[in-house]
Amino acid sequence: MLCLKNRIAFTILFALIAGCTHKPPVVYDRTALSSESPAAQNSNVSYETNDYSASEPVDALGFEALIRMLAQEAEVNWGDSKSAGRTEYVKYSNGYRTRVMVDFEKGRVHVETLDKSDLNHAIVMTLLTPDDPGRVDLFSDTEVVLGKEPILYGQVLDNNGQPIRWQWRAKSYADYLIQDRLTQRNTSKGMVYAVDFELVKNHESKRLYQYAGIVRAHSQKYRIDESLIYAIMRTESSFNPFAVSWANAYGLMQVVPSTAGRDVFQRIKKRRGQPSRKYLFQPWNNIDAGTAYLHILDNTYLKDIRDPLSRRYAIISAYNGGAGNVLKTFDRNRKKAIQKINDLQPSQVYWALTKRHPRQESRRYLEKVTKAEKDFHQGKI
Repeated sequence: MLCLKNRIAFTILFALIAGCTHKPPVVYDRTALSSESPAAQNSNVSYETNDYSASEPVDALGFEALIRMLAQEAEVNWGDSKSAGRTEYVKYSNGYRTRVMVDFEKGRVHVETLDKSDLNHAIVMTLLTPDDPGRVDLFSDTEVVLGKEPILYGQVLDNNGQPIRWQWRAKSYADYLIQDRLTQRNTSKGMVYAVDFELVKNHESKRLYQYAGIVRAHSQKYRIDESLIYAIMRTESSFNPFAVSWANAYGLMQVVPSTAGRDVFQRIKKRRGQPSRKYLFQPWNNIDAGTAYLHILDNTYLKDIRDPLSRRYAIISAYNGGAGNVLKTFDRNRKKAIQKINDLQPSQVYWALTKRHPRQESRRYLEKVTKAEKDFHQGKI
């Protein structure tokens, strides 16, 4: 365990970088959108948002510090450094001696503890964790604050086939799991007690529908197809609102504050600085920022690509690896790159971006997103 001095330092560090200062709700200025976006002028949706600490100049450094601290605690207690990722929720509690892992991509939940007396409580807290990242601190062992509808509501059915919303049912299911599915194993850190259970088969669709209203509002606002927003959310996070990556990206659409986030603030919001971590962990804000960035790619960085399908492929690729790398795939000179793209058929542009893009991850990314869009249109997500 970390000494008391280090824990105090960690607490101070977290308070400084987590962007805890709340400000009054800010009403989105629709005139900030391009005049080419009539949907933004005509939509009757209210664009109010909770704006948590808009500017965080040390956010990346703060994120790295949090990850290092968390890894250190995990290593001391568990002998490994498991932490939350894009599609996996990981939460520590009970002095880091208990942890929960929800794999949103594979639909599996694993709860384990070095303290058997805490297992029932840990299962209950997992089942009732609210669909509100603002109530969950992924970077410490702070207890989850309950109250709102659980993120797993409808995605987990108890031993009687019922969804779990209230504590009495969660406790009853926890009793059943401990009685029926308890496993234990010896480790160098002590005996580990654990239970595993599955999400329902259509868990991904259930998460998707939670954000349908938000996606539709921002699709109309920025004139970006709903199918593309859903496809990017699925590829980036598997609809995990707690998603976080090593690249300092947050939330459903994995927005990086210092790049896409800053671009959206400056070009769309007409504001200084960049969005905070808390801001981007809120689903409304995250989908707004991610969709606004797609709008910027479409109407600014890649607007000179004439063919709509070729430009769409370029936008998808740029969302992952940047517009500069998209153009470098074709030529180091921007004007020549655009000209070469315009001389090609969309299928040839797709081939180049999936075979010759400078970044291997971006090559695969375009394939994943286009497949996810097809799945959406075919009703598979």
